Amino acid sequence: MTTPDGFGRSTGVAGASRPPAATGYSTDVVPGGAPVPGALAHAAGGPRYWLPTQPDRAARTAPATPVADPPGGFDVEAVRRDFPQLHREVNGRPLVWLDNGATTLKPRQVVEAVAEHYSMGTSNVHRGAHTLAKQATQIYEEGREEAAGLLGTQDAGEIVFVRGTTEAVNLVAQSWGRANLGVGDEILVSAAEHHSNLVPWQLIAKERRARIRPIPLLPDGQLDQDAYRDLLGSRTKLVALTHASNVLGTVPPVAEMTALAHRYGAKVLVDGAQAVSHFPVDVTALDADFYAFSGHKIFAPTGIGVLFGKRELLEAMPPWQGGGNMIDSVSFEETSYAPVPHRLEAGTGHIAGVAGLRAALRYLAGLDRPAATAYEEQLTAYAMGALATVPGLRLIGDAPGKIGVLTFLLAGTDPMALAGALDQQGIAVRAGHHCAQPALAAFGLQSAVRASLALYNTVQDVDALVAALQGIQGVQGLQGLQASPVE
Repeated sequence: MTTPDGFGRSTGVAGASRPPAATGYSTDVVPGGAPVPGALAHAAGGPRYWLPTQPDRAARTAPATPVADPPGGFDVEAVRRDFPQLHREVNGRPLVWLDNGATTLKPRQVVEAVAEHYSMGTSNVHRGAHTLAKQATQIYEEGREEAAGLLGTQDAGEIVFVRGTTEAVNLVAQSWGRANLGVGDEILVSAAEHHSNLVPWQLIAKERRARIRPIPLLPDGQLDQDAYRDLLGSRTKLVALTHASNVLGTVPPVAEMTALAHRYGAKVLVDGAQAVSHFPVDVTALDADFYAFSGHKIFAPTGIGVLFGKRELLEAMPPWQGGGNMIDSVSFEETSYAPVPHRLEAGTGHIAGVAGLRAALRYLAGLDRPAATAYEEQLTAYAMGALATVPGLRLIGDAPGKIGVLTFLLAGTDPMALAGALDQQGIAVRAGHHCAQPALAAFGLQSAVRASLALYNTVQDVDALVAALQGIQGVQGLQGLQASPVE
């Protein structure tokens, strides 16, 4: 069984043993001896494309370096005390939460903010004349201001509340895209994207008869910048980029890529879902036209997210949905719309979600962000070194500066079964295609295991994962975890 890899080829099932011609692998190798998947062969050699220096095999298997105290200090144990779920057991073992790429846990401050809204402050927002409506509206708009502060914009009117990154991208595609895309126009989408920053563009491109063009990957998971420059042209109308890949951990040079896109008059939408909880973001410095993130990826509730858009772009966008809250006046003859951002926020918003988002962003702002980022960087380096000691483990994506997303295969095991075995030891990881099938397909894969770190994770969490993997890799542990035969 094969699946398209997004680059005009097909690749074999993960873990299958086939001759190179059948797997989509070229005969070229990355320094260190690893074969290069066929989808990455464009970057395997030649004078035009550079391959980043790869650590040699000895460096990859060197003992992990303990995490040092980051500059300014970061008390991870104090942070952990704020997250109740970290102190429960699963299957009789202390929970090790390594599924942060899917969703982060919530600090008690967020739980309390949501509970307070429902228990003491329930009301709709805007237009209400009573005290509770005014209080709810104040919290709601303070949440907007906190989101503006997180993203580095001075204009809270550039913040649109949505359900999450997926709705944010769909909003831009269906409003800005429908108004600005035409026959033959091109949308560049990186091969590292989550499906939510690809499928909406496919939908609008089909409707408007535009064209999607993928920005390919290099073997270490970086975006191929030479190929990107070649793809840009007068037909390019929009570039869709992840700020941090949910499956590779790659952090592309977004500011530089945005500047290049702007030279051609193209707009840039950045998916920041995986970025905002790991390092500070400044949309002004990035010069991003649109930036989206989901609350539940940054310690806030599910069902609430943020779309940043430059004011002039938001003001030119027609409404995507109609209803309450987004109007100025309505009659059967004519309807006029509210100013942005409310024009793009039809209906009653997720008021409790915004209360939780406000609390989450205030919690994060109360931490030493540079120290927290330094801590995560050190923990990621420790984890990569520790995983390298597991026999038969293959880490997917080792781009310099990556966030703590550790996607891997363990020889002789099926990813889903392996994740289930880890769960029995209280270790929560993700397995599957991670809603990033083109990214995995570029490496000849359909499925993998992902452990993803957050600022409350510890060396002990990493050690527990490594010890469990080493135990599973034993002969007894492998029983029942073998990869399924190729159909």
